[in-house]
Amino acid sequence: MERSEQGRAAWAELALAVGGFGIGTGEFAIMGLLPEVAGELNVTAPQAGHLISAYALGVVVGAPVLAVLTARAPRRALLMGLMAAFAAGNFASALAPGYVSLTLLRFLTGVPHGAFFGVAALVAAALAKPDGRARAVGRVMLGLTVATVLGAPLATGFGQELSWRVAYAVVGGIGAVSLGLIARFVPDLKVVEGASPLRELGALARGQVWLTLAIGSVGAGGTFAVYTYITPALTELAGLRPAVVPLVLAVFGVGMILGNVVGSWLADRALMATMGGMLVWNAVVQGSFWFTAHHAGAAAVTVLLIGCGFALVPALQTRLMDVAADAQTLAASLNHSAFNVANALGAWLGGLAISAGYGWSSTGWVGTGLALCGLAVFGVSAALQARSSKAAASF
Repeated sequence: MERSEQGRAAWAELALAVGGFGIGTGEFAIMGLLPEVAGELNVTAPQAGHLISAYALGVVVGAPVLAVLTARAPRRALLMGLMAAFAAGNFASALAPGYVSLTLLRFLTGVPHGAFFGVAALVAAALAKPDGRARAVGRVMLGLTVATVLGAPLATGFGQELSWRVAYAVVGGIGAVSLGLIARFVPDLKVVEGASPLRELGALARGQVWLTLAIGSVGAGGTFAVYTYITPALTELAGLRPAVVPLVLAVFGVGMILGNVVGSWLADRALMATMGGMLVWNAVVQGSFWFTAHHAGAAAVTVLLIGCGFALVPALQTRLMDVAADAQTLAASLNHSAFNVANALGAWLGGLAISAGYGWSSTGWVGTGLALCGLAVFGVSAALQARSSKAAASF
């Protein structure tokens, strides 16, 4: 790749990463502002929590629908449209007159989320050298991971000091900046020849696509099982003051950044080994939370290591691009639907374990179980691939 092409790719990745930073900030900031939202809109905290569910539902629904409907759209124009919709949704959320309208707006704002990351990953991979695709995807995803350390805490701070509406306006502004950067720096790549909604739907006929999505939906669920209940676990078991908990959550974000960088580097060298290895990693470190949750320092280290499990994400994204053949847009977008399924599944099972009386630290064992289930699915996928390769070699 020539130096000028490398520079073009780097600026394009930056533009897309800023979009990911905005999306991550908007997704996570609301978690710290639920009391403020509930108070102003005169609803209960659990009702305010439905705003998070509405956004996640928008991601799950929007990713496949938009990927199919926009199959023939030029990718730069599509990325601009998706980011414009995201920015507009956040600006509108800042002006929402009531709870019902805000819930609807959060659903609509989540709709472009998965499609944006899916198409952004494809663009980044297309601009990278063949042996650098996962790292290119990882650099785009870096915006999302940095949001957990910087964007979300800052937006939450603005929301707590000024208003939760200001937080949404800030996120909308980040989206607008990303829109301008995409227009300026992302090249106008040609539509893949023969692209059509029908061809995109063909991804759903590929068994390896479903298996890869299942790995993410199940194998990543343990991260959310632990993270969803991390605040009460740290305060009740480790004895941390509530004011210190955000620092531990920032440590989780640092782990995500490390996992993203190292995981994408490893995936470019040994994709399948990275996927399998990270599932084993998740099973071990999440299970260790049962033993470390009662000790502040050890719990913080465990949270860091659990965050490193994000290394699975760029590997799965790259795997989907490999197994989807000529239906990559739908497959790449569905990866983010899969992780929202993992979010819901992990939080639900973790809550069941706690409600059954096993304690806050039991979420670690839930994580181990989900990671091992994901590893079993990975084993099936790897075995089928090996059988297919052996059959092809015999001809």
